[in-house]
Amino acid sequence: MPIQVEDYFPRETFQRMKAFADQHETPFVVIDKQTIANAYDQLVTCFPFAKIYYAVKANPAVEIIDLLRDKGSNYDIASIYELDKVLKQGVSADRISYGNTIKKSKDIRYFYEKGVRLFATDSEADLRNIAKAAPGSKVYVRLLTEGSTTADWPLSRKFGCQTDMAMDLLILARQLGLVPYGISFHVGSQQRDIGVWDAAIAKVKVIFERLKEEDGIVLKMINMGGGFPANYITKTNSLETYAEEIIRFLKEDFGDDLPEIILEPGRSLIANAGILVSEVVLVSRKSRTAVERWVFTDVGKFSGLIETMDEAIKFPIWTEKKGEMEEVVIAGPTCDSADIMYEHYKYGLPLNLAIGDRLYWLSTGAYTTSYSAIEFNGFPPLKAFYL
Repeated sequence: MPIQVEDYFPRETFQRMKAFADQHETPFVVIDKQTIANAYDQLVTCFPFAKIYYAVKANPAVEIIDLLRDKGSNYDIASIYELDKVLKQGVSADRISYGNTIKKSKDIRYFYEKGVRLFATDSEADLRNIAKAAPGSKVYVRLLTEGSTTADWPLSRKFGCQTDMAMDLLILARQLGLVPYGISFHVGSQQRDIGVWDAAIAKVKVIFERLKEEDGIVLKMINMGGGFPANYITKTNSLETYAEEIIRFLKEDFGDDLPEIILEPGRSLIANAGILVSEVVLVSRKSRTAVERWVFTDVGKFSGLIETMDEAIKFPIWTEKKGEMEEVVIAGPTCDSADIMYEHYKYGLPLNLAIGDRLYWLSTGAYTTSYSAIEFNGFPPLKAFYL
């Protein structure tokens, strides 16, 4: 079935974005700022008690930083480069968390000197670095969580530690003169199983209780990370449904007296606001008797679509061409055999699709520009426009 634009954008929003897009040469992504503003407002409505820390890595454009700054957002920062960018836009250091658990000691010191006092950790070596370079700061420990089988883009294996180590680190933090502030977890990006939050929150509850009872440490905060979905081909529940269930899990474990809750949305705030526009470079078959066509476009894995790796994220693709549909393989323009977006998951595109036709990749506001290569095969980074 062809993609229906109305399933992803209000018709007038799409028409306005397309009219702008038709004046520019591909490839590029065009992003609607009002869609981002609406998504932020919806998140605040669904979680009125939570602090929002935008995950800058999802899209570090100053247009987005400024928009969310003015709406009162905080920021989850992963590097000194993101920090400088956000501070330059007038964001104060008390609205920033250094959320990367893998960091140099000199970078910790840089954050500290800029006024940041909230740091993530998941290892003893990193914790000791924080104690030396950012004395007296608040720290929160990231837990390993399950959910890799139900998240389209899993995050657990590289980050976090087991429950017993998390408690050891928080005890050590106090001994080192730091403030053992809370626990964080991330259930995986584009997480479709809401029940995964239940298991993670239950782990957090155990840590809160044991540290209070056995060590006199009273934790103040739960950072629940991101994981809320964008609107791709595979449908998910609404944000309202996620919020209703997650709040129920929180209250089952913590009652009405909740600790401070932090959310770190990236994808769910901005993905739905973007349309990546590409042009068909070539349509071919691999033999005289080959059934499937290959459609080559002027964007690929190295120019913004790295999340198609292992065909994890399935972007909706719309084209003006109509008529009979045929399954195709979709690949990028570079001289790398890995630059194939979809081969096993068969996308249907019109049989009359031809060289020069445009493909509109919907829900591409997140992790496209920030993943685009600088000069692979000489191609420039993906252009971006913000309306």
